[in-house]
Amino acid sequence: MRLVLRQRLKLMAASMALSASLWPLMSTAQNASTAKVLEPFSLTDDRGRVVVIDKAPRRIVTLLPSLGEIVCELQACERLVGVDRYSNWPERVKSLPKLGGIDDTQLEALVKLKPDLVLLARSSRVTQRLESMGIKVVALEPQNQEDMRRVIHLIAGALHLPQHQERAQFVWQNIQQKLDVAALRVPDKAKGMRIYFEAGSGYFAAGEASYIGETLKRLGLVNVVTPAMGAFPQVNPEFVVKANPQIIFMGERTATDLKSRPGWQRIEAISQQKICAFTPEQSDIIVRSGPRIPEAADLMVACLKRIFPE
Repeated sequence: MRLVLRQRLKLMAASMALSASLWPLMSTAQNASTAKVLEPFSLTDDRGRVVVIDKAPRRIVTLLPSLGEIVCELQACERLVGVDRYSNWPERVKSLPKLGGIDDTQLEALVKLKPDLVLLARSSRVTQRLESMGIKVVALEPQNQEDMRRVIHLIAGALHLPQHQERAQFVWQNIQQKLDVAALRVPDKAKGMRIYFEAGSGYFAAGEASYIGETLKRLGLVNVVTPAMGAFPQVNPEFVVKANPQIIFMGERTATDLKSRPGWQRIEAISQQKICAFTPEQSDIIVRSGPRIPEAADLMVACLKRIFPE
């Protein structure tokens, strides 16, 4: 069994390496076609608004970390001129102007950057103000992996990337291949176990319907928070006690109070010490619905291998 597993991992790794080696060739061929006149690109964003982008935007602002990460993964990072305060990957974005968050965007500083496209969350408060000033706005907020696939394709089109559908599909397939490799590394003992993922303080959980929940399912774990409960519901602490998860994932800051939570000592994950407490840097990767989902999966698998040594 282990031999077969190693062989499958080698084959998948070889396939990923081949894809990576082909990417520069693809990019060269695509760049050669930039001289062609591109048609306006029309999309429907997450507000249900139809947005027409006539030409390739050259000065882009992103106000959601996952959106900036997608732009960079599509090899267009050099077009970014400003990002939200939480954006920190890849390295290049750390030096860009930081423009606040969803609720406190620095509108004046943003306008001074003269963007020709702003990518932001559907819940952003500055959307109407920006549109009233004639700035092109696209609201995209991926909530699950299908959303992410869709958003990658829409952003590739909005950027007027040559052969944008092919480039977006390349990025998406690379993500899926890496997730498959991560799933093969999950300890057999962990597969099928009940898991509770606390995504934030106040008992906000990552449900099965969320992009985090989809990753957990991909790794062979059973989420105690069902799809009917929503993507990131606020759950009753007693619900978690009754669900009796066998594994708990959460941030290390939140994990400090586990033993003081009434009744939680009875939870199997706590009594058996099957808890993955992620550092702030690790949590930063895990909670983002962007192209680094395979890195999040790797962090989850690494912890599973620690608590279920083979």
